[in-house]
Amino acid sequence: YLSLFTIALVLLISSCKKEAAVVTKPVEFTTTSYDTLSTCDDSGKPDNLLPADGISSPLMTFIGNTLPEKTDLRTSYPELLTTHAIADIAITQQSDVFITFVSQGTKFSNTFAFYTYPTTKPPASTKDIIAITHVFPNAGYLTPLKKGDKVKIGRFSQGTSIGFVLLKDAWNTTTHTINNKAVHFCSNDVLNPEVDANLKKHAVLINYPAENKVLIGFEDVDRTESICDHDFNDLLLYCT
Repeated sequence: YLSLFTIALVLLISSCKKEAAVVTKPVEFTTTSYDTLSTCDDSGKPDNLLPADGISSPLMTFIGNTLPEKTDLRTSYPELLTTHAIADIAITQQSDVFITFVSQGTKFSNTFAFYTYPTTKPPASTKDIIAITHVFPNAGYLTPLKKGDKVKIGRFSQGTSIGFVLLKDAWNTTTHTINNKAVHFCSNDVLNPEVDANLKKHAVLINYPAENKVLIGFEDVDRTESICDHDFNDLLLYCT
């Protein structure tokens, strides 16, 4: 009887573990190479910053109203999460592309990066991401970046798409290095770890027509975790 009870208990525990495992699946970029746009100082401030963009008070007010701290976007603006649009940028003619940092609201020292792929062949898995390039080594807690700080990420040809990555807590403030094994949250939903399609989005597009800007807002916590606030203001930037 004891033996049967033990077997039943083991099966029950195994079943619970299996149920827990399907909530989120770790995503590993084992075949991806990593590069960086520029050297940086010990605080993670890139050496390739351009003259800063002016970030207006109305824009900051708009952000505060749209993505207030610890306000669940599923309740406040669910349409930003239910859209099939992703925050990747499709290049339709040869273009110089710039990224401007706006703000951050997180306790993690996140790294911001990008990758490219042919627009006609969007990634189906991490194996399709050949290279990831760091842009802002520390764009999170204690970031040296100021609103409006801007870099050029490159000149891209027609038919290229650019995707974005937030590497969670990847910047080491002691060693001043980036941990490429950190959890990656991507602008392309298919590359994110959550199993539930309703929770896979980690980057939302927020249109600000008054200044002809489209902001990108990131959530930096696995959205199946109870500590996730789903406010998508952990990193805010825009692309030009």
